[in-house]
Amino acid sequence: MSLAVISVAALVLALAVSCTSTVNVGVLAIVLAWVVGVYFGGLSVAQVVSGFPTSLFLTLVGVTLLFAQAQVNGTLDRIAQRTVGLCRGHAGIIPIMFFFLTAGLASIGPGNIAAAALVAPTGMAVASRYGISLFLMAIMIGNGASAGALSPLAPTGIIVDGIMPTIGLPDAEWRMYFNNFFAHAVVAFGGYFLLGGWKLFVRREAGIDPHADGAGAAPGGLAVVPDAFEMRHWLTLGVIAALLVGVIGFDLNVGMGAFAGAVVLTLGRAADEAQAMRAMPWRVIVMVTGVTVLIALLERTGGMDLFVDFLARLATPRSVTAVAAFFTGLISIYSSTSGVVLPAFLPTIPGLIERLGGGDLMAVASAMNVGAHLVDVSPLSTTGALCLAGAPLAADNRALFNKLLAWGLSMTLVGAVMCWVFFGVL
Repeated sequence: MSLAVISVAALVLALAVSCTSTVNVGVLAIVLAWVVGVYFGGLSVAQVVSGFPTSLFLTLVGVTLLFAQAQVNGTLDRIAQRTVGLCRGHAGIIPIMFFFLTAGLASIGPGNIAAAALVAPTGMAVASRYGISLFLMAIMIGNGASAGALSPLAPTGIIVDGIMPTIGLPDAEWRMYFNNFFAHAVVAFGGYFLLGGWKLFVRREAGIDPHADGAGAAPGGLAVVPDAFEMRHWLTLGVIAALLVGVIGFDLNVGMGAFAGAVVLTLGRAADEAQAMRAMPWRVIVMVTGVTVLIALLERTGGMDLFVDFLARLATPRSVTAVAAFFTGLISIYSSTSGVVLPAFLPTIPGLIERLGGGDLMAVASAMNVGAHLVDVSPLSTTGALCLAGAPLAADNRALFNKLLAWGLSMTLVGAVMCWVFFGVL
C-alpha cells in the first residue's frame, strides 16, 4: 500500500472517529500525522510538525481573544440587543442581514476569511441570545463571506484573476465574481428557508420597550430593553472599529490587529484578560489546526494527486462542470481553497478540455470556483472554523461541528448539481 493511500486512510479514520466519539479530532489528527509521517513515511517529527498552520492559529487566537473580551465585558450583548432593534423585531431578517453584511465586507477588500473573522463572533452571539439556530446563522455568515471571496479587490479574487489570463480568460473577474455570488446566495437562502428559517418570520415582536425597568427577554425571547453603553464598551467598540478600518483600508493582518486590540483593552481595563482567556474556544482551535497538520501530510505524500487523477478519468464534455465542482469541493473541505485548490486546479482547465474533446473555459472555471467555495462552511475550513469558534461556550459545539461538517460534505453534491445546471445545461 502506497504512502498516499495510507495518508488518505488516516484522514478518513480521523473524520469517522470524530463523528462517533468525544475525542478531539485535532488531537487525533496530530497523532495520526505523526504515526503515518514518521513510521510509514520516514519523515522527521520536525517535517510533520511543519504542517502546523501557524498563520491560521494566530488568526484564530487573536480574533477569538479580542471578541472574548468583548463578550465578557458585555459589549457583544449590547450589540446583539441593538442589532435586533435595527431589524424591527423580525427574527427572520437578522441572519439575512448578516449574510449581506459579511458579503459586502468581503467584497470591499478584506476577503472571505477576514470578513468571517470580524463578523462571526457578533453574529453567533446575536443568534444565541435571540434563539436563532447557530447552524442557520453559520450558513448565512459562511456563505456570505464566500459570496464576496472572488471580488477583484479581495485576496482570493486577486489570486484567481491572476490565473485567468493564463488559461485564456482575460477580463473575466467581474463575471466570475457575480457567478460565485449568485451561486452562494441561492444556496444560503435555499438552505435558510428549507431548514426552518421561515419559522423565524412569525416571531414578530413589539420591539424595545423604553419604559421597562431593566434588561430582559420579552415573551418569545426577542424584544429586550437595551443595556446602556459604558466607557469600557465604547473603548471596545472603538478598538473593533479601528480593526475594521485597518483591515479594510490599510491591509492590516486581522490576527495581528486583533492581538493589538486585545492588549489595548487589557491595558485600558476594559475587560478581564484572564476571564477572556478562559472564554476562548480552545477546543475548537485545537480541532481545526490539528486536522490541518494531517492535511499537510496528505499533500506532501501525494494523496491529493489521487483526486486529480480521478477528475480526468470520470469527466465527459457534458459532465465536466459537475465533476470539476465535486472534486474541487471535496478537496477544499480539507485544504486551502485559495492557497492550494484553485491554484492547483484552475491551470489544468485548458488541458482537461483538450483531453475531453470539448468544454467551455468560463463554465469549468466558474464550476471550480463555486464548488471549492461552497464547502467552506465546513468546520475543517477556516470560514466554518471561525463561525464555530464564535459560538458561545454554553452552545453544544460538538453538535454544531457535526452539522457544519455534514453541510460541507453535502455541498460537494449540491455544488456539482448546481454547477452542472447553471454552467452546463443553462
